[in-house]
Amino acid sequence: MLDIKQMKVALEIIETEKRIPKEKIIDAIEQSLAAAYKKDYGEKGQIVRCHLDMDTGAMNFEQVKIVADESTVRMPKFDSEGEEIKEEIELDAEGKPVDARTRYNEEHHILLSEARLMKKDTLVGDEVVFPLELRDDFGRIAAQTAKQVVMQRLREAERESVVQEFGGKEGSIVSGTIQRVERGVVYVDLGRATAVLPMDEQIKNERYFPGVRLRAYLYSLDEGARSGFSMRLSRTHPKFLVELFKQESPEVASGVVEIKAIAREPGSRSKIAVFTQDESIDPIGSCVGQRGSRVNTVSAELGGEKIDLIEWSATPEQFVADALSPAEIESIELNEEEKKATVYVTEGEQSLAIGKGGQNVRLAAKLTGWKIDIVSVDVGEPVQAETEEADDVVADEKEAIADIIEVPVENLEQEIAETSEDKK
Repeated sequence: MLDIKQMKVALEIIETEKRIPKEKIIDAIEQSLAAAYKKDYGEKGQIVRCHLDMDTGAMNFEQVKIVADESTVRMPKFDSEGEEIKEEIELDAEGKPVDARTRYNEEHHILLSEARLMKKDTLVGDEVVFPLELRDDFGRIAAQTAKQVVMQRLREAERESVVQEFGGKEGSIVSGTIQRVERGVVYVDLGRATAVLPMDEQIKNERYFPGVRLRAYLYSLDEGARSGFSMRLSRTHPKFLVELFKQESPEVASGVVEIKAIAREPGSRSKIAVFTQDESIDPIGSCVGQRGSRVNTVSAELGGEKIDLIEWSATPEQFVADALSPAEIESIELNEEEKKATVYVTEGEQSLAIGKGGQNVRLAAKLTGWKIDIVSVDVGEPVQAETEEADDVVADEKEAIADIIEVPVENLEQEIAETSEDKK
C-alpha cells in the first residue's frame, strides 16, 4: 500500500513546478508500477496494466490480451510428435518479411473463438482483460525499472507542455536572459526552456553577456531534435523588424498598415515599404510616430540600425524612385523583360543614390526586385547594381512580406564610395 498523503503532496509540487497535468503524472506512476510488476512476475510479450486508487492508495494489476485470428497472426505449426516446427520467414527483394503478420503469442493474444466464449460480440482487435495477483514486494531491479519509466514519462510530459506553450509563439518576439555564450553561440533562458541564437542570426558587432536581457525573433521550433526539441532565435530576420513595428505601432498590429517588403542589412540599414488602403491614415507617419518615437525605439533595439520608410506603390517607376530616397530622381526607363530599371540622376545626386559603399542602391534593388542602373545625366556612364527578382510575397491575414535575396553591387569604383561617404 502506498502512502497516498505523501504522494498527493508530491503530485501537487510536480504539477506546480513543471506545469504537468496531474492526470499525466498519475499515468506515469501507473505505467512504472506495471513495468515493475512485469519485470518481476510477468512473461515475455505480456501486457500488464496498473490502476491506482488515489483515495485509498490501493493498486490493481491486470493482464490485457488482444483478440486475434489467423488473418492477423501467424499460428505456430507442430509435427506429428507435437513439437513445434521452426518457421522460415520469407523475405522480399527489400529484405522485409513477405508475411507481415506477427507471430501468435498466448501471453499477448487470445483467439477470437476463445474470446467469444466470454463475450459473444467480441471482434478482432478488441482487448480482453484478466485480473492479476496483487504484488507490492518488487525487487531492486524492478524498482529501478519503475523509476526509469517514471522519469521518462515525466520528461515526455514536460516536453509536451513546453512545446504547447512556445509553439504558439513561433513567428513572434520572445524575451529571455542570456544564459551563456559558447563558441559564438548564445544560449537564452526563456524560463521553462533554453533557446539558441546562432552566430549567423546575430547582428554584426553586437556583444552578448550572461545575465543580460535579450529580445529576439523565434523563427524555428523543431520537435524532432535529439534533445527533445530545439528553439532557434534570430535578430537578423526581416520579420523581426515587422514584429518590432507591431509592438510599437497599433496600425501595423491591427493590419490597417501593411509592411509589403523589407530589404535589410542587419545592424547597418534597412528599407521598409509600407501601404494602407485607408486614405485617412499616413502609413509612414504611423510607423515613424510623434517626433520619430516609434521608429527610434525600433532602431535602438537594433543597435542604432538606420531605417528608411517608404510608401509602397504598384507602379514600378514610382516604387523604384521612392526606394532610392533620399536621392532626387530625374527620370526612369524600365525594361520589363529583363526587369531592369535605368535611373537618371544629376551628378550631384549620383553619390547619394548609390550610397556609402553602394548600400542605398543595393537595398533599393532588394526592396523592389528590379535590377537598377544609376546613370548621371551629366556624365552618361551607368553604375550598375543588380539583384535577383524578389521571391513571391508571402501573404497572411495581417501582413505581406517579401523575403529578398541579397546580391552585392557590381562595378562600384572606390572614388564613388569615398565621395558618397563624404557627402553623408
